[in-house]
Amino acid sequence: MKKKAVALVLAASMISAALAGCAAAGAPAATEPAAEAVEEEAEAPAEEAEAAPAAEATGKTVGIAMPTQSLERWNRDGSYLKEQFESRGYATELVFSDNKIEQQVKDLENMIADEVDLLVIAAIDGESLSQVLAEAKDAGIPVIAYDRLIMNTDAVSYYVSFDNYTVGTLQGQFVVDQLDLDNVDGPFNIEFTAGDPADNNAGFFFNGAYDVLKPYIEAGKLNVVSGQTQFDQVATAQWNTETAMKRFQNILASYYSDGTVLDVALCSNDSTALGVAQAIETDYAGDNTVLVTGQDGDEANLANIVDGKQTMTVYKAVANEAVATLDLGDALLNGETPDEGLIAASNWDFDCAYDTSSYDNGTGIIPSYLLVPTVVTKDNMVDALVTPGYYTQDDAGYLHPTN
Repeated sequence: MKKKAVALVLAASMISAALAGCAAAGAPAATEPAAEAVEEEAEAPAEEAEAAPAAEATGKTVGIAMPTQSLERWNRDGSYLKEQFESRGYATELVFSDNKIEQQVKDLENMIADEVDLLVIAAIDGESLSQVLAEAKDAGIPVIAYDRLIMNTDAVSYYVSFDNYTVGTLQGQFVVDQLDLDNVDGPFNIEFTAGDPADNNAGFFFNGAYDVLKPYIEAGKLNVVSGQTQFDQVATAQWNTETAMKRFQNILASYYSDGTVLDVALCSNDSTALGVAQAIETDYAGDNTVLVTGQDGDEANLANIVDGKQTMTVYKAVANEAVATLDLGDALLNGETPDEGLIAASNWDFDCAYDTSSYDNGTGIIPSYLLVPTVVTKDNMVDALVTPGYYTQDDAGYLHPTN
């Protein structure tokens, strides 16, 4: 039976924090929060919601499926999505599937059985949901692929994400600018660490960065000492921090133990950058500061940027991604067929493009709403993250998520 629970409006302070950007004391918390901490974080919005007036109930339920709670960013995404949809009177079912494909399939089956009215899915493996989403299509449930494109199914109505190729190009261009490669011959030594082969986005991130840097590699200004320049050589299953750390320890032992200087470690995201930075700290024989890239703005990585262990991250304001998903979902739940006009009609104050050519999931082009990410360094993190309300800064200079 469809759930009849009436969703409550979130506390006004949390809504304003999520919408303000409308674009996403002491030592920092670990990247993988303890279960108890996650449970407490999940309970907090409910407590605040009890003090807020109830939104007018729509009688409709939105199912939100996130990959895992072991990466900080998915906790933020799940929380923001839940907040946004409940703020408009929708009931929500939010699940995290522990990075287990079979669990995500089961979670989706349960939500379909609950007769949710809309599914918002960040897939663990974009290739593995065809069968269960065929059930969603048969039930007349529209599907928004959130952040990660879901492949080989015609059940996907829309895709909402950041411009994933641009994420990579921002990382690559940052390296070009920091090393002044257009004016300096080098050579500089660089190593790559990419993401999960099961994540469709991982290839876009890597290719975006590599396409920027390839001319400099071919010109001899950049040198990949390990020779590992193919995605499958540098990929990291499940974006796992320890996996990235062990692989990079092997690279340092095999190619840099003789005093060879490492100048750049280009990492596609923050969880892999965390492992690479740890390997550099413990196993790198050189005494130079290695330029380390990342993506997501995880708390531990922002601390590493403050401490000089990581150089930059590409921040994707998940509050904005949630707002775009909300307005798209709202239109779908009202029987509309959104297009480019949704952007102007919604009056978003963040950059977003409507794309009908880039993302083919194997059954055809999926209409996509693509947001623009931001480069964050130690020099601009306050303006980019604290001022919009995404993070607070403690007396020691460390940043902490506001949500």
